Amino acid sequence: MNNSKIHILIVDDDDKIRNLLKEYLKNQKFLVSTAIHSSDAEEKMKIVKFDLAIIDIMMPGKDGLELTKDIRHKINMPIILLTAKGETQDRIRGLELGAEDYLSKPFDPKELLLRINNILKRTSKNKDIGKIIILGDTKINTEKMEIIRNKKIIKINLNEKILLENMIASAGKIFSREDISKMNNLGEERTIDVLITRLRQKIEPEPKNPKYLQTVRGSGYVLWLE
Repeated sequence: MNNSKIHILIVDDDDKIRNLLKEYLKNQKFLVSTAIHSSDAEEKMKIVKFDLAIIDIMMPGKDGLELTKDIRHKINMPIILLTAKGETQDRIRGLELGAEDYLSKPFDPKELLLRINNILKRTSKNKDIGKIIILGDTKINTEKMEIIRNKKIIKINLNEKILLENMIASAGKIFSREDISKMNNLGEERTIDVLITRLRQKIEPEPKNPKYLQTVRGSGYVLWLE
């Protein structure tokens, strides 16, 4: 992978962390831009098409969760959130809003690099796969990373795209929680629950009574196509 073509945006109001990450990632041959708060980031995103954003949750004004939500409504860009140690609810909320991954502070920059590379590999592997699937009144377009329901466009993130593509390719196959964890590099069981719940809200007429993305008790999950 040619890192020199990958442009990363770092959004953090902490000068020390922001500058440390910028220098580290520049030494890894990435293009790197920084923003000191959400408004600064939004202005830069109007001008530059970034490949990935690293966003701190705790910022004055619009926080990282609000920024993630706004980005998800407009741009298909992978997001890694930086969270305070032990802030489980923030991590879960970030994943619900569409972030691909998170890191708890303090962290080793090498771990951040590993997570960046994993996301970029998955993005590269899946960028040329285009499928349009109809589920009742729902149209799934994984190439554009969107779902259309009731004439509304709903964005999906990379984790959702990967799971949908795998399940669509093997409709009727039961995917265990371990299968889902491996394909998306997800560790915590709660993270998988968030991913499944979020997808059901996007593709199911009645998310609490799923017709397509069903649970197979004791085994995992299955996608049924009409």
